[in-house]
Amino acid sequence: MEKNDRLRVGVITSPHGVHGEVNVFPTTDDPKRFLDLKKIYLDTKKELIECEIKSVKFFKNMVILSFNGMDDRNDIEKYRQCDLLIDREDAMELGEDEYFICDLIGLDIIDEDGKKIGVLKDVMTSAANDVYVVEKNDDEELLIPALRDCILDTNLEEGYIRVHLLPGL
Repeated sequence: MEKNDRLRVGVITSPHGVHGEVNVFPTTDDPKRFLDLKKIYLDTKKELIECEIKSVKFFKNMVILSFNGMDDRNDIEKYRQCDLLIDREDAMELGEDEYFICDLIGLDIIDEDGKKIGVLKDVMTSAANDVYVVEKNDDEELLIPALRDCILDTNLEEGYIRVHLLPGL
């Protein structure tokens, strides 16, 4: 299975209590989506461990999960800072003009005339709007707000994002 066949939905930050629960920082737009998940993968960087979700709770901005077979703090302590992944087919449906960040990373960034500006290196998310981090051809970094005025076209099949650079960028 390819890396992009799984999507990150959270990161384990710490154990929660003594019964094997973990605090998870959600990296998904909708943390309530954990309620619909039956299985998840712990990415230890050495292996993927498939886990069956036993319970889901919410506290402030965190999700509290427990997994079948991991019933005490010692079982879960070693997974601190591990990513939680799901299969792409378990992902939420995307709306029009919505994309998974992992599908955008590495796309060519081109201007309105089709000239390559650089490559999308990262996407910073914020309350106002996402910001595309572009590594320009001259190794400089360019930040482009992910707004309709700036992002003209995203074509995953052909591997590019066409942008309009506002004055000052």
